[in-house]
Amino acid sequence: MSVTAIIGAQWGDEGKGKIVDLLATSAKAVVRFSGGDNAGHTVINPYGEFKLHIVPSGIFNAGAICIIGNGVAINPVILLEEIENLQKHGVDTSHLFISDRAHLIMPYHTLMDGLEEERRGKGAIGTTRKGIGPVFADKIARLGIRTCDLLNKKEFRSRLASILEPKNAILTKIYNAPPLSLEEIYEQYCSYGERLAPFIRDTGQIVRDMISQKQPIILEGAQGTMLDPDFGTYPYVTSSSPLAAAGSIGAGISPKQIDQIIGVFKAYTTRVGGGPMPTELKDKTGEFIRERAHEYGATTGRPRRCGWFDAVAGRFSAQINGFTGIALTRLDVLDALDSIKVCTGYQVEGNVLKAFPGDLAILGKCQPIYEELPGWRTETSTIRNIKQLPSQAQRYISRLEELLSCPMSIISVGANRHQTIMVEKVM
Repeated sequence: MSVTAIIGAQWGDEGKGKIVDLLATSAKAVVRFSGGDNAGHTVINPYGEFKLHIVPSGIFNAGAICIIGNGVAINPVILLEEIENLQKHGVDTSHLFISDRAHLIMPYHTLMDGLEEERRGKGAIGTTRKGIGPVFADKIARLGIRTCDLLNKKEFRSRLASILEPKNAILTKIYNAPPLSLEEIYEQYCSYGERLAPFIRDTGQIVRDMISQKQPIILEGAQGTMLDPDFGTYPYVTSSSPLAAAGSIGAGISPKQIDQIIGVFKAYTTRVGGGPMPTELKDKTGEFIRERAHEYGATTGRPRRCGWFDAVAGRFSAQINGFTGIALTRLDVLDALDSIKVCTGYQVEGNVLKAFPGDLAILGKCQPIYEELPGWRTETSTIRNIKQLPSQAQRYISRLEELLSCPMSIISVGANRHQTIMVEKVM
């Protein structure tokens, strides 16, 4: 198959980086299509351990073009640091390209993101304060600055000046913060532009040409489905769509050109920041999972909220994305548990819900209905064939397939690339 989308199926942090790194060995291009440096994809391979925020996780395969698509918001400081770090570790970055249509995160975006979170107080969304919300708001409001703007300094200065004036008015009059300097930002971003210019291309055309040649391509998503602005737990969501449907827009291709969609699920559930999470465990089991799996954000370092697998949210995710297969990660984290629970429905005010509600007030009242399965109390990290897994683990996997109405394609039993069970050939 030519184009495969790798999509976060929960609230992010599902292990997409490992899955993309694994599959990229068979790809000719990897395209990151959404989000910004609020994402943190951890990859462990022969080069070492990396936490990638903007660069696609396929960068370690020198035979694959890596593209930061038009749907990504780019902080040039973070991107340049990431490129430099990769080069220091001997990773070739000459096959990295940046869309000329990608929007740039500016200093006022990160500043206003933090100031707005502080203004909200106890009602804060729990953003990463990376400027992601403000940059996508400006994109829709037609106030954005794109990578191509950096290539024309005269036009860039004119556009920056017209945008910065109202931004400074907001900073000084609403937030009582000092104004930002036009000259400082202009000089700073011109410098970034000179360093990034060799990478900037019409990447959409590159991808479309490769599709016409039937080259294998991966679309790499960021965050997770339940953080989607339309279908996630709004307003506790991200600012760009992590769905498979956004893959075509963020890469510059037709939706009809996506051949398969792999949903990445953890074997349990985690979430960072505010918002309802029906299966959250605020007990010793939740703490055990967090510490055993080291569930702390790759971007923020914040402890992740942990809970049992939520099949109600998972089924909803599978339906709106149209998953053709599942990549189940962190199965090995459950190795030490005597029993494992799966949420199969919600109880709310005497009623049973089988569908994920859109109303946050209703979701906040939902109590999980659990089905309990026996644990396997056996280490799985060295197993490479699904038939060699303990029978209880196989039963757990089969039950998830039933609840999600989707077949298992990949099972991850450890952080390293080789700690993987390939159930079906994906690429």
